[in-house]
Amino acid sequence: MKMNHNNTPLFRELTNFASRNPQSFHVPGHKNGTVFPQEAKKYFDSILPIDLTELKGLDDLHAPQGIIAEAEQLAADYFQADHSFFLVGGSTVGNLAMILAACSVGDKVIVQRNSHKSIMNGLELSGATPIFIRPEYDHEVDRYTAPSLQTVNEAIRKHPDAKAIVLTYPDYFGETYAIRDMIEIAHQANIPVLVDEAHGVHFSLGEPFPSPALTLGADVVVQSAHKMAPAMTMTSYLHIRSRYMSKGQIAHYLQMLQSSSPSYPLMASLDVTRSFLATLSEKNIGEILHSVQQVRETLTKGIHWKVLTSDDPLKLILHVNEGLTGFEVASYFEREGIYTELATSNQVLIIHGLERLKTIIKLEKAVKTMNEQLKYNQNHATIDVSILFSEPLQELALSYQEMNKQKTNKVTLSEAVGCIAAESIIPYPPGIPLIVKGEKIQETHISQINQLIEQGATIQHLHIDQGIRVFQV
Repeated sequence: MKMNHNNTPLFRELTNFASRNPQSFHVPGHKNGTVFPQEAKKYFDSILPIDLTELKGLDDLHAPQGIIAEAEQLAADYFQADHSFFLVGGSTVGNLAMILAACSVGDKVIVQRNSHKSIMNGLELSGATPIFIRPEYDHEVDRYTAPSLQTVNEAIRKHPDAKAIVLTYPDYFGETYAIRDMIEIAHQANIPVLVDEAHGVHFSLGEPFPSPALTLGADVVVQSAHKMAPAMTMTSYLHIRSRYMSKGQIAHYLQMLQSSSPSYPLMASLDVTRSFLATLSEKNIGEILHSVQQVRETLTKGIHWKVLTSDDPLKLILHVNEGLTGFEVASYFEREGIYTELATSNQVLIIHGLERLKTIIKLEKAVKTMNEQLKYNQNHATIDVSILFSEPLQELALSYQEMNKQKTNKVTLSEAVGCIAAESIIPYPPGIPLIVKGEKIQETHISQINQLIEQGATIQHLHIDQGIRVFQV
């Protein structure tokens, strides 16, 4: 039976409940918004009446039978899944749950090396043995993208007993690759494919967007609803369509990892977002793409960068000229009141989103100002990251079980070469570890860390005195 995607059962019931002006003798403590600091009330007033709890008729995320179950069924229908789960802990909780459901202590898992830190955390929690596969370096866009089909094939040939393959599709910059071929190879070996598709929820809209991983055969896909669609921050979907993976196992880990008091406004925003995507017309999409083109044309007037294309038309990438860094360009944009998504040593990522901009006057002014005022610094050294991942397949120097038994100490950057990292070192964003916990630290790692520090990058787990925690082995 065809489902009506104008329907938003969870959101509708919450608003109906609030409209009855109920007397609260239950949690949460703001009592439908009547108990709240006055200075903050105007910002929260409209959302507090639907910030409810598991009352009669409002269902339970961890045992859905009513409006949450109906909302998840609508999501599964739209995204073409066997089942869709609502997540209120971001794609992080989905990535953790799918890995924990796929493997246990000592099991091999083939993992794309330039995965998000949540994937690495999931591996550690599971106690699995990761087999990292090297992404290819694309000199045209000057960054690592995805593993080659040949590397995936080699990993499966050498490790046919792997319990899963974990891939990222698309990358943060919207680049995709031949994931269907990788999935087919994995399935021939009876290995499920788990996909972190945090940046691809809108691929469900069809052309000109790339195909979503689920329709290309992936077994489990996690999508951030808040990154490229209009859901609230921390909301994501987990979709399953697989003969290898158990829905029950995933549900088990989700109820362990997610709050037993999930936010109803967050869940309702997932319900509303699915309806928004499902009912977006070709005319609407055309207007969005026209807005993107206007932004692109404005950016191409900048003299300090070139605008790179992406497989995702909603993402615009500025590749800055030598003598500048992406951090400096992003900082100049901020001075003009424009905030970009991400800066690296040589690029700036601008996310347009599913928005129809009414004006780009502020952007035009910022580009003009930067053309006139931005100065070059010839002392800036170009960071060569193309030699970072040297081996096609890589394993950790210590297993997670061995790491748990080792003592650690903190050393300076110069002392760290040759040591085994006791924590991941992560430039953020994008949240992809430069050094993974359990990996032997190389001279190239330290060189890049020093250059990133000099250029102003934010690096997680690097201590205030630039020390790194390592294992005493």
